[in-house]
Amino acid sequence: MNRHALYHAPDSPSCCPVSEHTLELRLRAARGDLVSVEVLYGCKYVFQTERMHKPMRLSYQTELYDWYTVSLELEDTRLAYIFLLDDGHEKLYFSEDGATPTYDFDKSYYNFFQYAYINEADVRRPVPWMESAVFYQIFVDRFARGSTPKDTSYINLPWGEVPRSKSFAGGDLDGITEHLDYIQSLGCNALYITPVFLSPSNHKYDTVDYYQVDPMFGGRDALRRLTESVHARGMHIILDGVFNHVSEHFAPFRDFMARGNQSPYADWFILHGRKPRKRPLNYEVFASCSYMPKLNTSNQAVQSYLINIGTHYIKEFGIDGWRLDVCDEVSRDFWRHFRAAIKWERPDAVLIGENWHDAGPSLRGDQLDGIMNYALTKACLDYFAWGTLDAQSMAWKLSEILMRNPDPVNAMMLNLLDTHDTHRFLTEVKGEREALEAALTLLCLFPGAPCFFYGTETYTMGGYDPDCRRCMNWGDVPNCRDLLHTLAGLPRKGPLDIRAQDDTLILQRGDISLLVNRTDRDTCPDGRTVPARSHILLRGGDPLC
Repeated sequence: MNRHALYHAPDSPSCCPVSEHTLELRLRAARGDLVSVEVLYGCKYVFQTERMHKPMRLSYQTELYDWYTVSLELEDTRLAYIFLLDDGHEKLYFSEDGATPTYDFDKSYYNFFQYAYINEADVRRPVPWMESAVFYQIFVDRFARGSTPKDTSYINLPWGEVPRSKSFAGGDLDGITEHLDYIQSLGCNALYITPVFLSPSNHKYDTVDYYQVDPMFGGRDALRRLTESVHARGMHIILDGVFNHVSEHFAPFRDFMARGNQSPYADWFILHGRKPRKRPLNYEVFASCSYMPKLNTSNQAVQSYLINIGTHYIKEFGIDGWRLDVCDEVSRDFWRHFRAAIKWERPDAVLIGENWHDAGPSLRGDQLDGIMNYALTKACLDYFAWGTLDAQSMAWKLSEILMRNPDPVNAMMLNLLDTHDTHRFLTEVKGEREALEAALTLLCLFPGAPCFFYGTETYTMGGYDPDCRRCMNWGDVPNCRDLLHTLAGLPRKGPLDIRAQDDTLILQRGDISLLVNRTDRDTCPDGRTVPARSHILLRGGDPLC
């Protein structure tokens, strides 16, 4: 038995309470090493003499590992447990002391794994409405101009021309409101819109005033009309919270620049020296952008200020949550306080972080609900666009992504193929529509909430920013809208057809399985055979054909 590969950690993604009486366990082993795994469990106060046994299911495989899972329904949640492993040649017990041929149950209170007690506050529950959410992401300046009169003197990009970094096309919030019927017709029931705060840029990621909705977008009244219209349709909306950095025109930063360490806002920013200067730059900024100074989110005054912003838009406009920009560079202490305030104000508000990597420490229930699932984006690019993964490697990669976090967190992921920060997926697959459609189908199948970038349904092309932020081509809608209507409108549980480029990737929802078929034809449960490239799949239970 390969003992080096064995892994389990209590109070982690390997041991997660999902209700007051339900605990989900995982055990990792070397791929193909074990023939069976059992969990031996019971109340920690009587585990020496009173135990139950339950087999674990081989649920996921990666290139190196097998993952076994089990769900325990507990009357007494003061849990003690160990594992019994069988590789066909030997049986070993696995506890806090590692893998051993024998186990002393009389002294088990020294070394069994435990989950000491399931406290209600520690239960990992998905935000209910997110479990059926299908998002439509909008870069506001490029989606649609509304009919409400406004100052248009700032517009310098004729609608539909290729944008540059300083282009303003004139899209606004009323333009979104006036197209909600269209968005719903695609099967989408939630919006994620890029920032709306007052800002000099077209993207609004450099905030001047958090309490002002930018007049370019129609101001506060336009945001209120949008949120009320969204909710009247039974839809949801999340805003983009840019709390890592601000504009150089942000009033506290202007005072800081003028007075340096003498400013009451000096500790709001991170200065290396006595007085801030741009050349050479001696204060911290977002990326290398000197016009976007970084906030000191460890400072309590900054935390209080930003928390008030977060709760203000929930109380004043009724938004349903936040997408949190550059969240991995913000103080975790801040996110803990921010989450507590948001959830106190509205328990079902969702907090989705922009983190392109494994964000495990931020997803333990005290900070974020989920993140933008760029790991899935990369896997889709590797498989559908760049050909660096075959079907087997893709199945392994998807399993690895799922095993980073417990199931309630996987359900809160925002799954996407492209955004305002990436090349358009259709461009990456060199315009191959079938590859785009297959990837979108996978997006609908995978645990989490699918998120479609505006214009995907009209097969919009585009390279890196700003080319990916092209204007919505409304002239193409009559010819192309069936794409997202078909995909996003699929039932959350039901048969689905996935078309891949080589071997077929089979997914199931519920206790999700990832299988790979390498035959020319496959046998269905009812005995029929079908081409391996056109499996019909079910998101839960056995695959259907």
